[in-house]
Amino acid sequence: MIQSFTALALQANCPAVNLQGLEQARENMLKTIARINGLIRGSKGFIRTFNGTEVRLLVLPEYFLTGFPLQEDIGAWHEKACIDQDGPEYQALAKVAQTNDLFLSGNVYERDENFPGLYFQTSFIIDPAGDVILRYRRLLSMFAPTPHDVLDRYLELYGEDSLFPVVDTEIGRLACVASEEILYPEICRALALRGAEIICHSSSEVSSPQRTPKNTAKLARAYENMVYIVSANSAGISNIPFPSGSTDGHSQVVDFHGAVLGEAGAGESMCGNGEIHLAQLRESRARPGMTNVLARQRLELFAKVYQGESVYPANTLLQGGQCKVPDRSHFSETLEASIGKLKRRRII
Repeated sequence: MIQSFTALALQANCPAVNLQGLEQARENMLKTIARINGLIRGSKGFIRTFNGTEVRLLVLPEYFLTGFPLQEDIGAWHEKACIDQDGPEYQALAKVAQTNDLFLSGNVYERDENFPGLYFQTSFIIDPAGDVILRYRRLLSMFAPTPHDVLDRYLELYGEDSLFPVVDTEIGRLACVASEEILYPEICRALALRGAEIICHSSSEVSSPQRTPKNTAKLARAYENMVYIVSANSAGISNIPFPSGSTDGHSQVVDFHGAVLGEAGAGESMCGNGEIHLAQLRESRARPGMTNVLARQRLELFAKVYQGESVYPANTLLQGGQCKVPDRSHFSETLEASIGKLKRRRII
């Protein structure tokens, strides 16, 4: 077990494929991975020279490979911007992890042959041998399919452990959370209760000098679960009819006290890095005291609240056990129905 090392939230520009044809989009994804490999190699060497530590964990931003869908429907995005689990993009990313001898995490749009026509926003971890050792599918999304939308079939295929996966490695027990999911305490808590010590957070979020909701949440999630958070934001999104600098800055590493160890400003940056000390984390988790918020959880108090009537329904993309490909309006309509339900129950 490596007791201390540097984790880097690499803040990189994300070139979008929205305005490109299919062939050009597929070609540019591989070019993006090659460019990122160069950024990683340079950042890793500089950090080693500067502070004498090795970067063993690197997190890439959300949308680093493709950007996000604008006008594209589910089918169009599935064809142009989504990758296969055994496709050339994952093979190229595996070589990046191998070449740089580190654990590599990021977030992509991924196809699954068990759910034809759908895609899932997937956070991955690739080990230094080039193997994908963790695959986490985003559970909460506004306009994209999730495992919750096909929950019964998903659990039948992959089991309960697939929803909140944690992997034990030589640099600690790793997990992932995607984008705005950092705002939902339940997800990081579930990962911590499965043993997670470091949570990789691929994000593409608002650029602001003010304290944003996500940046507040990063500190809270780290403290309340006694975990490290390695959060990579994009250094803007290019090649898209969208102000490119709107999602930029604040890539950071947060320790289990809720303290920011390193944070990037605007633009492409390796400044969001910090040293991880596993022994200190484990000692704090094993110490009786008021600050041991993980050991002081009394989960029975909350179980019935969560087991009550649902808010946002599961399985909305299943019909007769088969998945259906929705229009994007499906997600807004389902959300409106959920709000109506909360009003009838006088919750809002």
